[in-house]
Amino acid sequence: MISLENVGAIVTGSSRGIGKATALRLAQDGFKVTVNYSRDEEGAQETKKTVEDHGGSAIVVRADVTKPDEVAEMVERTAEEFGDIGVLVNNAGFSKHATIDKLSHDEWQKGLDVNLTGSFNCAKAVAPKMKDLGWGRIVNISSLRAMTGSDHGSHYASSKAGILGLTKSLALELAPEVTVNAVSPGYTRTPMTKDSLEEKEEQIAAKIPLGRVAESPEIAGVVSFLVSHDGSYVTGETINANGGIYMR
Repeated sequence: MISLENVGAIVTGSSRGIGKATALRLAQDGFKVTVNYSRDEEGAQETKKTVEDHGGSAIVVRADVTKPDEVAEMVERTAEEFGDIGVLVNNAGFSKHATIDKLSHDEWQKGLDVNLTGSFNCAKAVAPKMKDLGWGRIVNISSLRAMTGSDHGSHYASSKAGILGLTKSLALELAPEVTVNAVSPGYTRTPMTKDSLEEKEEQIAAKIPLGRVAESPEIAGVVSFLVSHDGSYVTGETINANGGIYMR
């Protein structure tokens, strides 16, 4: 059984929110973490500091996940720093509230490029190294909207639904060495949801059987299970962490 303490983990979009919580949790689990960001360097450095304050090891690497060359550089930097790469969490995302009449073609494309193609780019870059290692875990962060759709973000719901198909496909392709799963969070307290929760958290919580929105560390805990040895027989699955607001 591979020792997880000497394995590198890349968490994309980990300057804040679920990505930040996941980077911290994986570091606490013993992984050496690459904190990735595209624009928020200050937030990424804060994530790194938080990891180190808790006794973990982390580096910060800027890379736009929509650009394969930058992703490749991030993967190589991680390999140089940590040696083996065993974990990838595809968390980087883009969302904007807009109905189809107001959603521009550029915004539609950006949603697909960041959420779906970005996940593909990162998985493609790390897969050979995981295969060489003989062990790997890829976790794609999807969304409740992948199942329910959205009346104010068709680009977001569509790209997150695409992630579920990507997850199943990669699980088939990369087995048996690598497991690939998705986590679909429901309403979660993050900087992305800050405005909407400030406006109507009470109404949102009333729709959720558990009666509240999630905190980011709760989603990170699901990721932690999937990348652990305990999650070794789970692949191609989507874990819905949504407080019961959507069940299937």
